[in-house]
Amino acid sequence: MIKFRNAALSMVVVMGLMLSACGTSSNNAGTGKTNNAGGASTTNEPAATDSPSNAGGTDTVKLSGKVVIYSPNNADINNPIVKEFQERTGVQVELIAGGTGELLKRVEAEKDNPLGDVFFGGDTASLGAFSDYYEAYETKEKANINPAYLPASHLYTPFTLLPMVIMYNKELVAAGEEPTSWQELLDPKWKGKIAFADPGKSSSSFTQLATMLTAFGKEDEKGWEFVQKLVANLDGKLLSSSGSVYKGVADKEFAIGITLEEAALRYVEGGAPVGIVYPSEGTVVTPDGMAVIKGAKNMENAKAFIDFASGQDVQALLQDEFFRRSVRTDAGAISGLPDIASIKTVDYDYDWVTANKTAIGERFMKVVMGQ
Repeated sequence: MIKFRNAALSMVVVMGLMLSACGTSSNNAGTGKTNNAGGASTTNEPAATDSPSNAGGTDTVKLSGKVVIYSPNNADINNPIVKEFQERTGVQVELIAGGTGELLKRVEAEKDNPLGDVFFGGDTASLGAFSDYYEAYETKEKANINPAYLPASHLYTPFTLLPMVIMYNKELVAAGEEPTSWQELLDPKWKGKIAFADPGKSSSSFTQLATMLTAFGKEDEKGWEFVQKLVANLDGKLLSSSGSVYKGVADKEFAIGITLEEAALRYVEGGAPVGIVYPSEGTVVTPDGMAVIKGAKNMENAKAFIDFASGQDVQALLQDEFFRRSVRTDAGAISGLPDIASIKTVDYDYDWVTANKTAIGERFMKVVMGQ
């Protein structure tokens, strides 16, 4: 188990667990409200759980005006980054929180009069499915980002790497009985005990669905056969947000959950009796992304924010304090975590996932409804 780096970090994690969601209610997910830890209706100066020292780079240019950010990220991820960006650049940030699907639909609805400037977070397949609403931009940090995660279209910039895992509660799952594979989630003993979020509301859950389809056969119906059995084992319990998954497992509402590595690890580090498994059939290590909204009224500030969030110091903060793996080639390893190369992965086809996102979501809901 990874040990806390210091007492201050312990408080950061505890505060983060109280505030967090990738589309959860504690981050005003599903409401479209402006997030502010202090309770105000705007976040010109959002409260921070911690502040990265020198977070974007050493030569951030002073700007002016504002930038409107739509984000499904956890509040504890967003707040220190936004606070430092404001202090370093002079740009005032309005942070609008919500679920990935909700915010993407908002971007689409506002296409003729964009009210947002940056979309910050969400899986890249979801961003790709809405690519008509983004402005191509090559970040100034491009040379330092692993080219494997950079899209040729330049319509989004990768933010962090997010392995998908199975999380389990050690007080509900006996030692040696924890599921080690996707297949083992179908065991009748887990019926009604699996936490899984609605893929139509959570981008990470959609990625998990696409991963399982890929692992069992996305072209020959075997993947959908697995999904049908999994849905039956959910026993009608489909959660409204990804944050409800890891919280539900930590709070012993569910024995196991399908979630993000970094979300589960924050509970491990916080002392919760939980563990994580990288499924033996293979998982996916996918980047989430950020994009400039086409027609943004604060275009230069939007680009400056993406450069800032891609910078070495912000990426180091995310690794050191939130267990998010950096997309930068100059980033060090996270102590105690398996190297990315050692995690077995499926042959995840990003183009296929993006092109079929709507169809996959619609078919999943038909399975849920028994059609």
